[in-house]
Amino acid sequence: QVQLVESGGGLVQAGASLRLSCASSVGTFSNYVMGWFRQAPGKERQFVAAISQTGSSIYYADSVKGRFTISRDNAKNTVYLQMNSLKPEDTAVYYCAADLTSRTVVQGIPGYWGQGTQVTVFS
Repeated sequence: QVQLVESGGGLVQAGASLRLSCASSVGTFSNYVMGWFRQAPGKERQFVAAISQTGSSIYYADSVKGRFTISRDNAKNTVYLQMNSLKPEDTAVYYCAADLTSRTVVQGIPGYWGQGTQVTVFS
């Protein structure tokens, strides 16, 4: 059974940092491209970041470039999202995602999704 379990969300003030984690049981973790998405109330889910199987290719949404960093630890079957300089507009439920190709993850159609973790940023 495939599981993606996010953690690390919370309530923070603007300018603060948070690190999200996603523990995975998608079979051989190192075979999968991993990604992060977010969905704010009343809005569609949007791509945030993705990282290739070895970490050699990384993709970011323009809205988070320079503030967020995606990374992975294949030995721990975990992907991370370090979020710095948080803004109120970053408030959303953040979802972890996985698939075998970068195309499907970046296009928002990955095969596997986590349940999400809430991030709330107040000013």
